[in-house]
Amino acid sequence: MTNPLLSFDGLPLFDRIQPEHVESALDELLTQASAALETVTTPEFLPAWGNIACTLDVAIERLSRAWGAVSHLNSVVDTPELRAAYNAALPKVTEFYTRLGADERLYAKYRAIDPASLNAEQRQALKNALRNFVLGGADLKGAARERFAAIAERQAALSQKFSENTLDATDAFAYYARADDLGGLPEDVMHTALSLAQAEGKEGYKLTLKMPCYLPVMQFASNSTLRQTLYRAYVTRASDQAAGDCSQFDNSAIISELLALRLEEAQLLNYPNFGALSVAPKMADSPQQVVDFLRDLANRARPFAEKDLADLRTFAQEQLQLPDPQPWDWPYVSEKLKEARYAFNEQEVKPYFPLPKVLAGLFKIVETLFEVKILEDHAAVWHESVRFFRIQRNTVQGEAELVGQFYLDPQARNGKRGGAWMDDVRTRWLRPDTHQLQTPVAHLVCNFASGVNGKPALLTHDDVTTLFHEFGHGLHHMLSLVNERDVSGISGVEWDAVELPSQFMENFCWEWDVLKNMTAHVDTDAPLPRALFDKMLAAKNFQSGMQTLRQIEFSLFDMLLHTAHDPAQDIMPLLQQVRDEIAVLQPPSWARAAHTFSHIFAGGYAAGYYSYKWAEVLSSDAYAAFEESVGADGLPNVQTGQKFRQAILEAGGSRPAIESFKAFRGREPTLDALLRHQGMTQPA
Repeated sequence: MTNPLLSFDGLPLFDRIQPEHVESALDELLTQASAALETVTTPEFLPAWGNIACTLDVAIERLSRAWGAVSHLNSVVDTPELRAAYNAALPKVTEFYTRLGADERLYAKYRAIDPASLNAEQRQALKNALRNFVLGGADLKGAARERFAAIAERQAALSQKFSENTLDATDAFAYYARADDLGGLPEDVMHTALSLAQAEGKEGYKLTLKMPCYLPVMQFASNSTLRQTLYRAYVTRASDQAAGDCSQFDNSAIISELLALRLEEAQLLNYPNFGALSVAPKMADSPQQVVDFLRDLANRARPFAEKDLADLRTFAQEQLQLPDPQPWDWPYVSEKLKEARYAFNEQEVKPYFPLPKVLAGLFKIVETLFEVKILEDHAAVWHESVRFFRIQRNTVQGEAELVGQFYLDPQARNGKRGGAWMDDVRTRWLRPDTHQLQTPVAHLVCNFASGVNGKPALLTHDDVTTLFHEFGHGLHHMLSLVNERDVSGISGVEWDAVELPSQFMENFCWEWDVLKNMTAHVDTDAPLPRALFDKMLAAKNFQSGMQTLRQIEFSLFDMLLHTAHDPAQDIMPLLQQVRDEIAVLQPPSWARAAHTFSHIFAGGYAAGYYSYKWAEVLSSDAYAAFEESVGADGLPNVQTGQKFRQAILEAGGSRPAIESFKAFRGREPTLDALLRHQGMTQPA
């Protein structure tokens, strides 16, 4: 039977891919890609964009699609066998891409291309490619080139091990509680915990560190000792402070080595530190500009955060008889204060957000604003809970035209890494080999709770917001009209602007005329009452000051870690320094949040975590255009949606992000909308 990883005619054959397919498929594709590289770098090969694309890009795209499928499965259905196959292939794949990015012969071919011979999309792709050759070490010689390649391979292995340790440390924890320990815990969480214990033949209720369990325990469990147990386990995961026999998951040494390698990589490329290297292809001009931006925003948020904390302390002492709340008490105190102040909590809203109804509401707003149709379809999947959809639009002739497709994997489970993300399966591309248009395909992955008692999964409003966020990334990828693969969709978009569409979409979760269409009580089918929504809205900016400082704390720590920190030193003093400057609440000295900070140690956000706040300025300002043009029916204006689609989504990475933003807004972005959306416009 043909290796399913070598099938490129349609969608990936996820139901057939096995660990034993990985090595042979990738070896074959790496051989083909290496041969293509040798072909295009011969002296007689004409340095024309189309020539290189038809030979080299086609081979690389096949490799990237197969490796993408393996990487995706490694993230969502991790098994010992798949992990072993992935880790065996990782050095080979890393070596090829490092060699490709530093190949001085290929670099010379691209430099020889006349920009005047290219269309606008190709010129932007060429500009990016030339920059990336420099950042990829193409100007390095001899020992420096060899060392650069070794650094890349080692970093890839370390990042993968960091991710594995985080997943394994999370999965390894289990606490079996008695029923009388679980006072205050939501019924669906208790039912899931009971089912997990019963499945193992154990007494009691199995509590885990997966978000659908951990967060409700911290927010609602009245037993402070129980909260303390889970809190300590959660904040010491993958560290030297973890309890029990979890020392094999400690990420401390990995962090130190990664930081040292990143500094060495930057210095090989004549950058003073990794922060400077990281921002080189981004919107931000320098690490100092980022630090100044973060500190300015922190100063604006601090009065609100200090008032948030003062309110919490007063409430804890007067209403909960907690004169000295501990770190594991704050989420519980916060939830109780929110209930007292707004007569609202997330669990009250949750029954109104069954996943099928939320999806229908999400699809409706997307279909209305962006003039497309979303239909469920069939495809081979990796888990029974995964669903598949197609997006299409009508042509001027009235015919249905495929725009893109996506997989939705909503549920948390063992073997699936935490968090939520969008990843590409394939990118829109006018293929140079077939001259046919390849439509984009995306993965949308979340970690929501599963349904219980035969009912659909119920989402918190935060879950709904997460779903909209990831769908925004998906729209950026799938609604692109760019035909050049390297700048189509999110490809080529500056990393500190890539969150614009995702954070933009979150705003719709706070619009009554949008939200009411995605609610139906799981038992009665009744829509969300307007009075309950009004309570939600009143609570929207609850503790926004503290939450803003929390994000800034992570962002500033990340940037200083990659600019002002000696990798030979412990990271904890720097983290404490940042907390002393930014935070209004201090965690215990034994907390090790950085040891599971996967965004910067196992993702693409190293010296780039600030991107969330940076892009939030853009997304808030962009959404303000919808607020300014809302129709008499309370729904967002379709013409404004059309303009956003054309200026931002369809343009993809074919031009600088600031140009796309100005094409939509007609001006530079400002902080005003962000501060207003977060309720930080009046003196505290």
